[in-house]
Amino acid sequence: MSRSLRACMVCSFVQLGSKFQSQGCPNCEEFLEMRGSSETVNECTSQVFEGMIVLNGHDRSWVAKWQRLEGYQPGTYAVKVVGTLPEDFIAAAENAGVKYVPRDGSGATDEQ
Repeated sequence: MSRSLRACMVCSFVQLGSKFQSQGCPNCEEFLEMRGSSETVNECTSQVFEGMIVLNGHDRSWVAKWQRLEGYQPGTYAVKVVGTLPEDFIAAAENAGVKYVPRDGSGATDEQ
């Protein structure tokens, strides 16, 4: 089963690839529009990720703050996600007011 798990490259939410296609990402669907598009799911999610944490929705979680998950939906999240989000999806995120920071550890982790 873990082979069909994928992680969103924007928020690191982890679920089955088929669920991304049928329901989209619970945090990013508004601007990534994965629902119904296997191509978009493949471009905006990755099967290559490290570690998993469960966010239960408490806004006071230091883990949520450290992983930049504050305000996100409860669920399972990857600690690191390997992959490159295409430029047009980065622009869509930024147009929606979401500052895209790569989740592979290569980007800045503090606010600038």
